[in-house]
Amino acid sequence: MTEHDVILALLIAVPIIAAVVPLLLSLRTTETGWYVAIVAAAVEAVLAAVVVRSVYAGNRLVHEVGGYPAPQGIELVVDGFSAPVIALIAVVSLGVLAFAYTGGPRRNSFYSAYLLLVGGLMGVSVTGDLFNMFVFLEITGLATYALVAADRSGKSAIAALKYLILGTTGASLFLIGVGYALIATGTLNMVDLSEQLAGNYTSRVVIASFGFIVVGLSLKAAIFPLHTWQPDAYTYAPDTVTTFISALASTVAAYAIGRVILTVFTVRFFEAVPLAQDVLLAFAGISIVAGSGLAAIQTEVKRMFAYSSVAQFGLVVAAFALATPTSVLGGVIHLVGHGLIKGGLFAAAAILASTHGARTVGDYARLGYRSPVSAATLGILAVALVGVPPSIGFLGKWYIGVGAVRAESWPIAVIVFLSTLLTLLYVARLLERLYFAAPDASESPAGAVADGGDQAEPQPSADTRTVDGVSVGMLAVVVLTAIVVVALGFATGWFETLLDPFFRGVFQ
Repeated sequence: MTEHDVILALLIAVPIIAAVVPLLLSLRTTETGWYVAIVAAAVEAVLAAVVVRSVYAGNRLVHEVGGYPAPQGIELVVDGFSAPVIALIAVVSLGVLAFAYTGGPRRNSFYSAYLLLVGGLMGVSVTGDLFNMFVFLEITGLATYALVAADRSGKSAIAALKYLILGTTGASLFLIGVGYALIATGTLNMVDLSEQLAGNYTSRVVIASFGFIVVGLSLKAAIFPLHTWQPDAYTYAPDTVTTFISALASTVAAYAIGRVILTVFTVRFFEAVPLAQDVLLAFAGISIVAGSGLAAIQTEVKRMFAYSSVAQFGLVVAAFALATPTSVLGGVIHLVGHGLIKGGLFAAAAILASTHGARTVGDYARLGYRSPVSAATLGILAVALVGVPPSIGFLGKWYIGVGAVRAESWPIAVIVFLSTLLTLLYVARLLERLYFAAPDASESPAGAVADGGDQAEPQPSADTRTVDGVSVGMLAVVVLTAIVVVALGFATGWFETLLDPFFRGVFQ
């Protein structure tokens, strides 16, 4: 055991323990939770940086909880697959808190749920045990349900209830699948499971285990047609919450799908049961097309981006289902890229909603001239979502598409291209309203512009989702996100180096 291995436990423990502090502080004051959260998130960022650096150097970190060895004991593991996800969680958690300093919410209970969610997400990312993955998924779900309803409006409460019911269903299906895996092998440790499953892939119990686990996680990741909780949750949650969960909640669930496919069942399962791979690819392909098509017909911006996520996570699942080094590389890149892009898009949309009351595509008319910085940032991120180089959005789609071609999965290759065209359709519609709408369509219903555009008289907003105000710091967060999204478009070598040891173990 090394000091770096112990850090894996701290990645989970720090935010979960810190989540208790704002509740205790509520005995004296109700608005000090942000300061606790920012300290905890800063510590998480430092821990994540140490872990990623160690993994980049070629190390696979393992921590045996309580000193009990696997497979009987609980194991925490970080390798090249989970390291980018850990980095994403740490960076986004810190960035959203910087956004929330001015934008709110301010209640201590909000930041307790926020930190609990960070701990749950970290737990899913580092656990080496299927049952503990279920435990952390439940922690993540409970915290997310509370955050979606944080503004205490009727619509957000209904969205949270819908999410709770469907999320609990997904977790239950996942747990049933884990139970079947335990029956088949007598173990829950992921590495031990993969060894026990070898040569037994065609067993009905094993196939049932795979099906239940993947369907349960697909519901969590909002893969069509199991996506129905996501549009309402993203649309009616407070804007700060949408920014946070859109970047991380389904992202970590999609990572869990990849982990189960590649580490637990392995690529040899697909060789033994090709029907399972075909069904999963079909499932992902339908999600890509349906999500893109539904996004293209939306008029509300948050709902448009929500359906876009359905398509993007379909791409990630397709990449993992193809199960080739090239496609998985693309899937990991797209997983990280989409988290950053979508978080930035919702943050920029939150700023425009606060300053102009702009919630629909029609409301965005001429805002490119009224709020040039936030509108330009939204435009850059939207173009990255399409997959225009140089951006990480292009990089991920490129490797997924090339992986599909090399695997001779021509329907997926065509769908990747088609989804790009559909994404371009609704992004172009949005950009047209921002910069090319008729001048008489540029009236803003509310808000003073915060980034140098023409000033408008502020008016009170009855929309409880809207952030409390817009600061230079909030603009800096979205601008920095856009810069990182473009810069990571040149990071192919970094991702390849990080993932190379993992690939050698999976595709040997």
